[in-house]
Formats: sequence, C-alpha cells, structure tokens
Amino acid sequence: MRRTGIAGGGAAILILASALPAAAQDFCGGASAGGQWIGGTEAASDLTAAPAALEQMALVLGGSDYVALFSLSEAAEVRLEAQGRGTGDPVIDLRDEDGRILLSDDDSGGDRAARAETRLEPGRYCLSVSSYDGSPMTGVVRIGLTSHEALTAGMDAAPEPPSPGGAAPGDLCDLSTLSTFLSDGAPIDADLGAGVSATASVDEVPFWGFRLAAPAPLVITAQNAQADPVITLYDEGGSFLGENDDWDGLDSRLEMTAPLPAGTYCLAVNALSDRGQPITVTVSRFDAQAAQTALYDRAEASPPLDGSHPVEDLGALEARLRRDVQSTSTALWFAFDVPEAGLVLIETVTNGQGDPTLTLFDDFGRQIAFNDDNGETLDSRIVARVMPGTYLVALRQLETDSSALTRMLFERFEPAR
Repeated sequence: MRRTGIAGGGAAILILASALPAAAQDFCGGASAGGQWIGGTEAASDLTAAPAALEQMALVLGGSDYVALFSLSEAAEVRLEAQGRGTGDPVIDLRDEDGRILLSDDDSGGDRAARAETRLEPGRYCLSVSSYDGSPMTGVVRIGLTSHEALTAGMDAAPEPPSPGGAAPGDLCDLSTLSTFLSDGAPIDADLGAGVSATASVDEVPFWGFRLAAPAPLVITAQNAQADPVITLYDEGGSFLGENDDWDGLDSRLEMTAPLPAGTYCLAVNALSDRGQPITVTVSRFDAQAAQTALYDRAEASPPLDGSHPVEDLGALEARLRRDVQSTSTALWFAFDVPEAGLVLIETVTNGQGDPTLTLFDDFGRQIAFNDDNGETLDSRIVARVMPGTYLVALRQLETDSSALTRMLFERFEPAR
C-alpha cells in the first residue's frame, strides 16, 4: 500500500476504525448508523478547521460498508480517497445529511484506489467504502481539503473539464436540468420490450430524460468501458431512486424491479475515465426470468438441476478428471457428485490466452469458493473441503467478449484412515 506524509510537518490523524464507538446520531438517511467520525469525535472531524487531512484504517467485512463521518463549518473544496491493502479494490459513495448520494467513484485514485474531489456546502456528510467484488478488505480512508496532501496518485490524465452545462458528481438531476429526452419526450412504454437507446458523451448529454405513461419495472444500462460510466436515476423532483457504477466490467446497469409510477424521470450519466467517450444508454422493461438467467451467465447464482439451464453432469468425481472446453464470458456450468467427505481441487490452465474465473456452489445454491488469479498467473484454482453431495462449478472468462481454450482439472482427496 502506498502511503504519503503530510506536507509542512503535520501528521494525519490515524485511527483504527473498529476501536471507535458507533455514531450516536442518525443522519445521511440512516447511513451514519455505526459510522465513525474521521477525526475521532464530531468536533475534531470538521475539515474546515483541520490542519491536515484526516485518516482512518477501514475494515470491510461480509459485504458491509465502512462509513466515515465528517463535517464542514464552511463551504470548501474537499478530496475523498480510499486505498485498499494488497489487492483490495475500494468503492466510495458520498452522502449528504439527507442521505442523497452526491458522488461515487471506483478507480480514479489509480491502482484500484478510489478518489474524488468536489465542492461541498456546510453540513455533515457520510463517506461509505465498500469492496468492489464483495470480498473482505482493509485499507486507508483519507478525507481532507484539496490543499492537503493526497493519499493516492490519481489517474495518469485528469478528466476533461465539463462543458458549459455539463454534469459533475453531485449535480441535481430534475426537470430544470433536462434538455434531452429519449424518444423526443414521448412516452417510451411501447418500445420497452426491445429497449430505447441513445448514444452521446457525458460532455454532450449529462442528463437524459424519459417518460412513462403507465407503471413499469425497468432496466437501465450505460455501456462503454473506456468511459467507465456511472448512472443515477431521479424522479422529476430530483429525489434519488438508484445508482450503479460497475455491474459487468466497467459498464453500468440499474434494475428497478418494483414498477416505477407513470411520470417523468431524469438519468444522470457520469464518466469516471473519459467524459468525451460516447456512452450508449438503454432503457428497457425488466424481465425477471431474463435477469435470473443473466445471474447464471455471470456465475452470481447457480442454476437449478432440472434441465432448464445447460449444466454438464460429470457424475461421481473419482480421483482425477480432465476436461478441455472453450470458455467465454458466459459461464459454463458443471455438476459433480462427491460420495465421501474430503477435499476437492479444481484448476484451470489457458497458457496465457485467457483470464478464467471459477465459482463453486453446493446443490442448495450457496457459494462455497471463488478464485480469479492463482499465484502469479491469470489462471484459477479452487481448493475446498466438501461433504457428500452434489456440487456445481462455473467457469467463465473475466473479460467481456473474450474466449480461450481452457483445460480443467478436477481432483478429489479423501482423509487418511
């Protein structure tokens, strides 16, 4: 982990987050519950009065967020950063006192670190830190003024400044900011089956509007990995409805599974990498079955063994089994039976031609193990203790639209008697 000192001989306040008491006050729409004041106390967490940036060690476990609390007694330009240890990949979300998400970031700090700079008004704020892939993570969170020493190096090239009227993280998205509508402002209900799409860069169109004549569940996507889009949905009054950054690779997808009421909606689009890159925005009707199949294809859930989704049955796993397959970003599924308690090893080899992942589930659908990169290679390996029963393993390439000839090895070991 890269660490930097504080300019001018000052020292950052370094606190172990888990040692601090939970916040006594409830704000940020409830996000402050269990949060920690970045300076140790509320009084010491006012960035306006801090001589140097404030830091805490952050521990993210079990898919939960670490939340740092801070305040400003005067309007100021602030910098928010999170840097993971080892392979940690933090994602940050900033909420104001009412709970509205003002900005999000994944990799703008460089080398998987998160970083954002913005101007904030006086008030209390909550910075949530989560792990991109949901795995446990430790790291450092630093919050300070832009005049303070930065924790991260930042991206090699700074984003282009917004064009006049362009969106910046935290800009309000409501009827007053809308100038471009999908379907030229006509209700899009009739076209939701095939999806309604439009393409423009963030500099060209930072806010997209659309209208519904009747309630409908929706899927909204933003695609172009070179831009690394973030989408945030608001109703016509500017109330926050949902947000997504990285759903499949660097592309974004927002699923509104409960039908949205008839009315006008505003979609804010930001680019974390390149605001000049064209981003294709698509709004379509949410299909529960298609969404479930997509989970199987991404190996985020295991399919049933009733033949409704392709699963190759390998039968009882004996000592050793080898398979050569062509793997893609759509998961290939294999089922095997374990007759006795023991150890299972599953390994892949692509000879440097791919980046495979392995995900192991039991027959109830619980994830047992996951692996992406084994050692110094991009190949994968899982070693897991198993009990008698049926298990499913998914093989997929990490990169979208990639393909590689992959050799799989299955081995089963029994305890010595």
